[in-house]
Amino acid sequence: MARLVLPYISFIVFLLLMCMATQPGTGTTHSDEVKALGEIAKQLGKKDWNTNVDPCINESSWLTPKLDSRPLYNNSLICNCSYPNSVCHVVKLILKGQDLGGVLPRSLVKLPYLTYLDLNRNFLSGNIPHKWASTKLKFLSLSVNNLSGPIPSFLGSITTLKFLSIETNLFSGMVPHELGKLVNLENLTLSANNLSGELPVTLTKLTKLKELRISSNNFTGRMPDFFQSWKQLEKLEIQASGFEGPIPSSISILINLTELRISDLVGGGSKFPNLGSSTRMIRLMLRSCNISGPIPKSILKLTQLQTLFLTSNLFTGPIPEGIKGIDNTHQIDLSYNNFSERSAPSCRGNLNLFKSFSGRDNLTLSECLKNSPCSRDFNKVHINCGGKASTVGNIKYEADDDPAGGASFFQRENWGFSSSGRFWDIDTTGNDYVANNVSILKMNEAELYISARLSPLSITYYARCLANGPYKLKLHFAEIVVRDNRSFGSLGRRIFDIYVQEKLVLKDFDIENAAPGVDKAVVREYKANVTNKVLMIRFFWAGKGTTATPKRGTYGPLISAISVEADFSLPDDGKMKIVVGAVVVVLLLIFMILGILWWKGCLGGRQSRENGNLCKSYVETIQDDIHYLLLWQEVGTMYRK
Repeated sequence: MARLVLPYISFIVFLLLMCMATQPGTGTTHSDEVKALGEIAKQLGKKDWNTNVDPCINESSWLTPKLDSRPLYNNSLICNCSYPNSVCHVVKLILKGQDLGGVLPRSLVKLPYLTYLDLNRNFLSGNIPHKWASTKLKFLSLSVNNLSGPIPSFLGSITTLKFLSIETNLFSGMVPHELGKLVNLENLTLSANNLSGELPVTLTKLTKLKELRISSNNFTGRMPDFFQSWKQLEKLEIQASGFEGPIPSSISILINLTELRISDLVGGGSKFPNLGSSTRMIRLMLRSCNISGPIPKSILKLTQLQTLFLTSNLFTGPIPEGIKGIDNTHQIDLSYNNFSERSAPSCRGNLNLFKSFSGRDNLTLSECLKNSPCSRDFNKVHINCGGKASTVGNIKYEADDDPAGGASFFQRENWGFSSSGRFWDIDTTGNDYVANNVSILKMNEAELYISARLSPLSITYYARCLANGPYKLKLHFAEIVVRDNRSFGSLGRRIFDIYVQEKLVLKDFDIENAAPGVDKAVVREYKANVTNKVLMIRFFWAGKGTTATPKRGTYGPLISAISVEADFSLPDDGKMKIVVGAVVVVLLLIFMILGILWWKGCLGGRQSRENGNLCKSYVETIQDDIHYLLLWQEVGTMYRK
């Protein structure tokens, strides 16, 4: 408990000291820094600072109150006025969510007391100025901008840094080995760039690291085995980084972990890492890591674990009893594995077992549908994903407004979906699994695109009870969340894969690029063959793209509508009614004749020599009627085909 409380106490003390040092009217900003702020404003493209007032008096253009209507906006300049002669110095500068379109300011070095710089969520371009090497920054966030080029090696000279984030930019090339000089670093975030090569061994010198995020890059080689040096890590995120497996066994030394996310390792397989000593773990995701073998019983030692995602691996053996009996406050996803069927528990909302067991056809859904047999065959399905029931032309799209969740299985009479994953780093609610348009939509059939189904990992729609045969499939998409203006909202890159009947049909699909643009419809058409009455379409996030813009938690597949129709001839309702009517009439006629034959003594052993010829005539008439009945049955069969 003390370890949890102390950081908050330290933070409160820091805020109190800052407030005491920034009382308005207690000092005057140093003239050199006032001049420097003017230069910085021009370089950033910031035009709303009131240069006619002292920056340190907390005037609203320099320190803007936070607004509920703009939760991502922050405009704060903090000064320390405790220096001799009532001189104030700028120590903290936060310009977040302002869409500043300039470059990183070279004149920042003219603020010698500055230790905290946050330029998150702007539209700044270029690279980091070399002059920044002489700063004394402790906190530097340049996340969600348009910065590009290699990570400058001179960043290693800012040895005072404790926090460094360049997430969601366009940085490329290798991570410079000079970053190993940042021995005071506690948080390093390099995710969502175009970095390549192997991580430098010098990063083992970062022994104070508590948080490391290097997802969505193009690194090569095996996953680095640096964990012996990072014993203080509390959060580790390595998703779709490009690294090969296996997961190093030394990861077991990270006993302080509260959150571990590893996904999409290529190459060699892995065994489940020994995490029995990581008893503080709250969230664990090991997805698409080629992990084989059983889930170890040591997982049950993680008593604080709330979220467990082990989807898309090669797990075998039984599901541990402790997992099967877990309560509804947890989210467990074991979908797409090879567990033994005898260990299958009953399906429920917070335990996703979709396609989890071996010995079953990959295209069957018996785990959760064994108590819902098909009452009849269908030949079409139309779904308005994430939206209300809608009619477009002659097509009626069914509503799909279930709130879903992190590990959910939803079904209707002849279709449903399996949703997997939670939106990390935000307080996820049911509303996060449906997207709604943020501007007026002008495309055709706009009612299909007003809302869309979202998933932070994987969503599989299935149509069931279908008549076997070929089908035409239409998938409707429109990017209604990411924007395309010159703002940080346009820097998002939503990338996901599409599978039809378990076959990859489209990799690294980007709706905005395909349309092209946002709020524009794009339709992808496919053909699929149904042999067991089931058609499955899976939308899968393989960890690529961005996750933090326009707001954190914006990523994963998005689907607006699905249309499935038979690609074979169907019976005409009017003609079938004629056929059925004719068959009924003939049957009635036969029963009448049989009745007459019985009455005339031709049946039941009552036939005499005198009426034999008459009975023979009746029988010939019945034979003709039966032939007529068989002919109509053949016509009916032809229409059904």
